[in-house]
Amino acid sequence: MPILGCVADDFTGATDLANTLVKEGARTVQLLGVPRADDPVPEADAIVVALKSRTAPVREAVADSVAALDWLLAAGCRQAFFKVCSTFDSTDAGNIGPVADALLARLGAGFAPVCPAFPTNGRTVYLGHLFVGSVLLNESGMENHPLTPMRDANLVRVLGRQTQGSVGLVPFAAVDQGAGAIRAAFNALRDQGKRYAIVDAITDAHLRAIGAASDNLALMVGGSGLAIGLPETWRAAGLLAARSDAAILPPAQGRAAVIAGSCSRATLAQIGFARDHVPTLTLDPLARPDAAALAQDAVAWAEAQPTDRPIVIAASATPDRVEALQRALGRDAAGHLIEQTLADVAEALVARGVRRLVVAGGETSGAVVSRLGVRRLAIGPEIDPGVPWTYAPDAAGGLHLALKSGNFGGRDFFLKAFAMLENAR
Repeated sequence: MPILGCVADDFTGATDLANTLVKEGARTVQLLGVPRADDPVPEADAIVVALKSRTAPVREAVADSVAALDWLLAAGCRQAFFKVCSTFDSTDAGNIGPVADALLARLGAGFAPVCPAFPTNGRTVYLGHLFVGSVLLNESGMENHPLTPMRDANLVRVLGRQTQGSVGLVPFAAVDQGAGAIRAAFNALRDQGKRYAIVDAITDAHLRAIGAASDNLALMVGGSGLAIGLPETWRAAGLLAARSDAAILPPAQGRAAVIAGSCSRATLAQIGFARDHVPTLTLDPLARPDAAALAQDAVAWAEAQPTDRPIVIAASATPDRVEALQRALGRDAAGHLIEQTLADVAEALVARGVRRLVVAGGETSGAVVSRLGVRRLAIGPEIDPGVPWTYAPDAAGGLHLALKSGNFGGRDFFLKAFAMLENAR
């Protein structure tokens, strides 16, 4: 019976969380979309349900998240985890606060810790402020995000503007003393009527201590790093018998392609690096705002490329180009155009033999995976921190997928990913 039931607000974040749990020795299965009532419960210690709810209308995000939680509770999960981005992507209207409020209400609980820290990827929280590397969140480039611009690094304020409850802080001084001090801080905040506690963390040891202090809580809210200590806590409690390794994925076959929609600095750098090594096409939706035509052009270009090398098709753009497209079409229409185009491209490429696919960007990954009809992923080896290869047995007779958060991965990520599969043959 599963121990942990996770609701993730986008597809790349779900994969990131599943990867963290697998590395810590928990058998983990990722499901895509709200499971159907008659879907079988996987044999796993943790189940991660991936939703496309980060930028959905608040009411839709809440409804899907609660529906996913209901299925996980019916499956027997003992504890719930709401996975959000390590850059806490949201707006003042939500969706993190409203969804967390709804999940707490469904669980009949009144308190949850919140921590998006992921030190391995440079995300840390100190005195309630989120850092990306050495700079505050609002100086990291995330202030220019086209859908969820983050212009305040103080997470107590950010979450406080979204939730109907009040938000407190467990500061570094308490966290650094370990699980006992963290648990005492939780109890003190709960006694003060706080609904949430932003928790400082700058090392993996801090995250492990937070996990140990949260063993009796119904809900945890945070990035994948927050789950790093949970499997060890389960082993100590006798709930998890032994470590389990990442799934051994089937041998990779077929053509290789990258589809990129993220406009993050990391993804733009990865596209630039790839351009010097493999065929790379950057689409220009501003010049031709027609999804069908853009996709048709991209597929025609792809068919003309050598079949023995990866190809990259990107709709990623710099902030000024994104802003121009949003001014021309409106924010929602611009986002829909990109997602529609790249989903069309992915569908066509898979129909033409692509079986190794890297997708960059949470919204793009959601659109692509939904179009391809993927419902379940096996979690394989890690490419870069937070991004594993996965395998979808129900898509195209078997499809290797790497769903990459826009902010994750080194400059050579795309080529490194495919080299890993080649070396595994």
